[in-house]
Amino acid sequence: MATIIQNGIIVTASETFQADIKIDNGKINMISNQITGSNEDTILDATNKYVLPGLIDPHTHLGIKGTLDAFETGTRAAAAGGITTIINYTDPDNSQTFLEDLTEWKEKAQNALIDYGFHSIINKCDKDVLEQISKLPDEGVTSIKLFMAYKENMVNDEELYLLMKAAKKAGVVTNIHAENGSVIDCLIEEALSSNNTKPIYHAYTRPPATEAEATARALRIAEITGAPAYIVHITCEEALKEFVRAKEKGVNAFGETCPQYLVLNEEYLKQEEKEAVKYICSPPLRTNKDQEALWHNIKSGSISTIGSDHASHPYVNGKENGINNFTKAPNGLPGIESTLLLLYKYGVCEGKISMSKLVEITSQNPAKIFGLYPQKGSLNVGSDGDVVILDPNKSSIITKASQKQSTEYNVYEGMEVQGSIEYVLSRGKVIVKDNKVVGEPGSGKFLYRNKFTEQSQEGRL
Repeated sequence: MATIIQNGIIVTASETFQADIKIDNGKINMISNQITGSNEDTILDATNKYVLPGLIDPHTHLGIKGTLDAFETGTRAAAAGGITTIINYTDPDNSQTFLEDLTEWKEKAQNALIDYGFHSIINKCDKDVLEQISKLPDEGVTSIKLFMAYKENMVNDEELYLLMKAAKKAGVVTNIHAENGSVIDCLIEEALSSNNTKPIYHAYTRPPATEAEATARALRIAEITGAPAYIVHITCEEALKEFVRAKEKGVNAFGETCPQYLVLNEEYLKQEEKEAVKYICSPPLRTNKDQEALWHNIKSGSISTIGSDHASHPYVNGKENGINNFTKAPNGLPGIESTLLLLYKYGVCEGKISMSKLVEITSQNPAKIFGLYPQKGSLNVGSDGDVVILDPNKSSIITKASQKQSTEYNVYEGMEVQGSIEYVLSRGKVIVKDNKVVGEPGSGKFLYRNKFTEQSQEGRL
């Protein structure tokens, strides 16, 4: 039994056109006009609706200790938002090797409703770790993450160099959290000693210069090693200038930003403390000027991807701990299910980006960077039947009452969004119908990703 999507407006990263799509055995096997099916086939009418490739969220934190969303609830929320693939970050357990850690994470994810992969977080550097990096691709993992902030996880410049060099040799992308952690720790200590404890001081102690400096340093080391560097959650104009400068020099760099940095700003951290603590994330929310720079660099192609950075910290016994001291609030925001509609409303509808650019940054580019293309991230014949049908004529208000994620709050509460996600298909199977998640836990599959090579990226981004 096949699934046929009829009369839709198909959107790819390069064009928009009207056609039908036929999906059989989980794969797209025909794109044409007036495809007819049998009585046994599932027919979906997409008249006057956009048909997009399923979104890939390359930055999620499901199943992390202290958060509310495990893989079942987190991927349920993702599916509701049109996401059909996630690449989730592991959480390092230094009592075992990160390869052993990876085995446990694969087991944790068995209840996922959508397909998934992993980035391995590495927070130390020794001979064993460097050897293990070479074995990651055999486990289907072709990306690692390194931190330049947080004392318990950050690596120094020597370690950054050695780890990036090993990653390049293995065909592994290095994802980097670029903030100068040592300077930030000093600024935090100074703020607390002056009794500056309100949530806004989370932003003041992580100024744009700390992000820009770390971005520049990371990309200099990437230049020396020749390693592909993926800078996660870029937030500000200063960091973007360093990033663009490196790209123009030919550094093999990719940039990511997140919806929260495109639609929220630091004014949210100036609210009454009990509300402001919900918005503590790192890097922090920035200014409207920084937002404008982010949108400009998405449109120009400097920023390649959008990741939600979904982290479902509870409010009770979580975010509320930072009311009297911002350092006590856990870092990170929930929002995995809001990405598509936020980008459509505040990007496409407001003329900042095109529909094709939306597909490029949410589907095609993450698939290409992280070794999933053309299986994922496209609507080509032979690709997985991961599809979103979006009705552009409906609107809604984001509320915690309607969300699928597990937090007691929603950082986008009350924001109007345009568009309605009518259907989501994962490998040809309907998992969202009329805004309701109908997919089954455990139907998601672990994705073995391809190595990163210069040849594989030729002409792609």
